[in-house]
Amino acid sequence: MSQPTPPTHPTSPPQHARQIVELIARGEASSRSDLSRILGLAPSTVSLRVAELTELGVLHEEGVGISSGGRRPRILRLRGDRGSILVADLGGGHARIGRVDLSGALLATTTIPVDVGDGPEATLTAIAAAMRGLATEVDPEFRGIRGVGVALPGPVDVDTGIVDQPSRMPGWPGFRVRDWLSREFGVPAAVDNDANLMALGEHRAQFGATRHSVTVKAGTAIGSGIVVDGVLHRGATWAAGDVTHTRIDAADDRPCSCGNTGCLETVASGASLVRQMNERGITVHTTADVLALARDADPVATTLVRTAGTYLGQVLSTVVNFFNPDALFLTGSMSSSEPFIAAVRSRIYEGCHPLVTQRLRIEAASTGPNAGLLGAARLVLDELTFSSDEAAPTAR
Repeated sequence: MSQPTPPTHPTSPPQHARQIVELIARGEASSRSDLSRILGLAPSTVSLRVAELTELGVLHEEGVGISSGGRRPRILRLRGDRGSILVADLGGGHARIGRVDLSGALLATTTIPVDVGDGPEATLTAIAAAMRGLATEVDPEFRGIRGVGVALPGPVDVDTGIVDQPSRMPGWPGFRVRDWLSREFGVPAAVDNDANLMALGEHRAQFGATRHSVTVKAGTAIGSGIVVDGVLHRGATWAAGDVTHTRIDAADDRPCSCGNTGCLETVASGASLVRQMNERGITVHTTADVLALARDADPVATTLVRTAGTYLGQVLSTVVNFFNPDALFLTGSMSSSEPFIAAVRSRIYEGCHPLVTQRLRIEAASTGPNAGLLGAARLVLDELTFSSDEAAPTAR
């Protein structure tokens, strides 16, 4: 269902450029006149931004379109043929690897087993080898790689490119992941928390460089990312969106991996469902096992999945009331469960003001398992395209 067009707000030149790239990538604009009309910018301003992006090698002109009166417009296209970006989404026991062209299109993926407990050197070496394997399929001499991006399953200080106080990544704190990647590949590198990059990937796929959303990764653990006007909001210490360690009465004093007690993670994450099933005498090993039982209408599994969704919705009600986003997207393994999504949706509608929910979309992420890869690619592409002394700072 189409959504009402939100009011436009003044934006900086870098944001104009970002919106131009997104509109062309999504097929919503193909000429300067389209861009001027959609963005409400003067034709001279659009021409200036297009000229800058053309000089950077991001855009090129390709033929002419149909005239609506006057000169036939030149067609604008993204330059996807000028190289590619290598990306990875690291989990606790596996890494999803991808290759993305400069238009943001995902060209190839593969998944490899890893163990983050082996430490950063061993894990990143395995990821780098898999990245090279994808790259050499089309670039045997490895000359067309423009950047590398990695989504990490822990808090990331994006200024330094290190993992900061992770709960489940022994040996990683203080390790300069971004610097290691940049040295390894000899190109610019970008790293961020996986939930942030899933949020960025899904938001850009749905809305481009406008509007507001929250994306929640609900799997073995829980995380979320916040996007404001198409830009990640990370907070003062890069911890924005960390709903998993919100205290919730239903968790009582159950110890959490963060060192505190009573966190949402202890009653609503996939890991908590596995624990609760085993406590009830039903042997399962993974979140996928629990979800499979729920799909088969196992009463215990179904009840636990719905209850987890209710608890998550309870915490997210406060977020939605405060932030008033256009959409709440759910990704991660739990998002494949309709009872889980229905429970989240029901609790939010119950706990939020009607004005906040009247246009709110609550749904599974359209980008599925590729959300983190697409977000990592967008982060790198933004750095390559918009990094300059005049660029607006990333929202914090």
